[in-house]
Amino acid sequence: MATFLYRLGRASFSQRRYVALLWVAVLAAVGIAAVTAPAAPDDSSSMPGTESQRAFDLMDERYPGAAADGANAQIVFVAPGGQKITTSDNRQAVEKTVSAVSDDGQVTSASDPFKTSGVSEDGTTAYTSVSYKVGADDLTDASKQELQDAIDQAQDAGLTVDARGTAVAGSVESGGVGEVAGVLIAALVLLITFGSLAAAGVPLLTAIVGVGVSMAGIMALGSALGLSSSTGTLATMLGLAVGIDYAMFVIARYREERGKGHDPKEAAGLAAGTAGSAVVFAGLTVMIALAGLLVVGMPSLTKMGLAAAGAVGIAVLIALTLVPAFLGFWPNAVLGRRARKGKKKPKQTGRVGAAWARFVLRRPLPVLLLSVVGLGVVAVPAMDLQLGMPGDESKATSTTERRAYDDLAEAFGPGFNGPLTVVIDAQQADDAETAVAQVSKDLVGTEGVVSVSPAHFNAAGDTAIVSVTPSTSPTSEETKDLVNSIRGERSDIEAQSGVTYEVTGTTAANIDMAQKMSDALLPYLIVVVGLAVLLLMVVFRSILVPLKAAVGFLLSVLASLGAVVAVFQWGWAADLIGLEQTGPIMSMMPIFLVGIVFGLAMDYEVFLVSRMRESYVHGERPGQAIVSGFRHSSRIVLAAALIMTSVFAGFVTAGESMVKTIGFGLAIAVLFDAIVVRMAFVPAVLALLGDRAWWLPRWLNWLLPKVDIEGEALAKRSTGPVSTEVAETDDRTPARV
Repeated sequence: MATFLYRLGRASFSQRRYVALLWVAVLAAVGIAAVTAPAAPDDSSSMPGTESQRAFDLMDERYPGAAADGANAQIVFVAPGGQKITTSDNRQAVEKTVSAVSDDGQVTSASDPFKTSGVSEDGTTAYTSVSYKVGADDLTDASKQELQDAIDQAQDAGLTVDARGTAVAGSVESGGVGEVAGVLIAALVLLITFGSLAAAGVPLLTAIVGVGVSMAGIMALGSALGLSSSTGTLATMLGLAVGIDYAMFVIARYREERGKGHDPKEAAGLAAGTAGSAVVFAGLTVMIALAGLLVVGMPSLTKMGLAAAGAVGIAVLIALTLVPAFLGFWPNAVLGRRARKGKKKPKQTGRVGAAWARFVLRRPLPVLLLSVVGLGVVAVPAMDLQLGMPGDESKATSTTERRAYDDLAEAFGPGFNGPLTVVIDAQQADDAETAVAQVSKDLVGTEGVVSVSPAHFNAAGDTAIVSVTPSTSPTSEETKDLVNSIRGERSDIEAQSGVTYEVTGTTAANIDMAQKMSDALLPYLIVVVGLAVLLLMVVFRSILVPLKAAVGFLLSVLASLGAVVAVFQWGWAADLIGLEQTGPIMSMMPIFLVGIVFGLAMDYEVFLVSRMRESYVHGERPGQAIVSGFRHSSRIVLAAALIMTSVFAGFVTAGESMVKTIGFGLAIAVLFDAIVVRMAFVPAVLALLGDRAWWLPRWLNWLLPKVDIEGEALAKRSTGPVSTEVAETDDRTPARV
């Protein structure tokens, strides 16, 4: 492989104009395809195999045209202080609002609170429920404006009016100023690391090209493959992350080879053959982690993972072709300042990393124990992990959704915001109405139920829907217990009434999703880590090094989950990040964290340890190889980690709790993995193992394919002319003979 990539790097360097034009043509082609392609479908949150999904499917079948997944809104009216919402003027203002909303052509119904028990017992608050024919993504701007105009009209009449629901939910907020600051910090880190505007700019430019191609491709294939508008979220995040990382490592190796005296073309080939080999296998580990999302069994998550895997594959191709081409355009501009000025005695780099490696070599056991115990302590809160889907209660109090949520909870009770929908199938019953009435009576008698709505039958009269209001909030453990209790009573109720039922609704669906994610986490870990261990065996020709990598990754993931629980569930330091409400952790957070952090962690593992392996294979003792690996790679690995941390941390400034959680979790996980695991745990374990770290049974060595990631073939055939221009270099530890 190293020889092939070496030739590819040299060819890309030589034919740089054609390579650059090729990528421009690819970007233009997929861009045109994206613009002309049919619109992508709406987001699908289907969860095959769950009870809530079966209930939704039954509703679609028995209530045709009802659009069970259509947009909805709740408009909450609160009378001015001391007044009742039922007074003549206030009632008239509410009824005008309901009438105005009903006139919208996309609205199927808007309830009158004075006819549907939509007024609180104290008479201060009322609400109307609005149902739409289409999903939230298909609502027209005119419909949204009519809703807002109706709300404004009621506010002008003196009422306090707020709204919640999918029809009024704004787009998920990004990090805003914090995200921009994160990108600026990333650019600054690149500039400090390389000391060259060109070297700092190339990774950013190539990463943007890669993300552009990936996103345009997703949009172009959206209609054909059923890729929704949110499918590319993970692809964008990871494409940018690994795109910068991979370009950084190739450029760093190019500068190193120039420092050894190789001419630009030869240096580009050697960089592609050595660092490029590491890029290929690092990319494969990321793609394995993302493709492993198939295990979860959620179509939307699977598509998201496969799209992101495609983005990573494009980032690898760009690092192997477009980056060497750009090096051809700016062969000297990417070098450090001293090298560009032709200094004969260049400044040595990597001394801090080498000094740290020697420190660990002298005290491997204390460093190992300290890193493991430290991460273990941080991971302790993860034992209390509670999964859920934060709703309006987690939003900032400045949002209309949060104010509406609070008003409803205060006036109607905490469980009002999370009603359970029970779909009763009475096809087999002799008397459907009597059987449904019996089910409703049994539900009312269930502990934790405040009320059960009148049954709503379908046109055929064989299916009914009732709404069950819990006494507790949607995200509480008591509500989860209630859902399980109602489902647990099903067999007895069915035996008495002769009907069957399913429990669904937003609250039940969130509970099912949390359970599905919990059940999938262990199989996902086994598949991803198992396949990655096999791949790393091929890369490092070792059994213990891949196992060590897996253990280190698990430590960093558990520690990051512990930190997320401590902040977002327990509320530690919540004020520092502007978190207004604690609660359960987003159901998909552990899966996202495992997938993304695993990919980035294996990147750092491959780039750091491959240099150690390269030095060991070329004759250095195990301890010397560790020092050499740190001298050459530690600074770049840390810079890459700081870039990712700053970018992810920018999302912590978002107003949306879920975005805060994702940004914080990824930022802290990358920091733990790069600083604690790669810089302390890894060298300490390798120092204790010595030669045994690189041991592989002969039979297994014979079975595994040879990939030459160390570039042994290149060391024998490097025939490129030696340049008189001197670039940055490092002192090398003497090899053993």
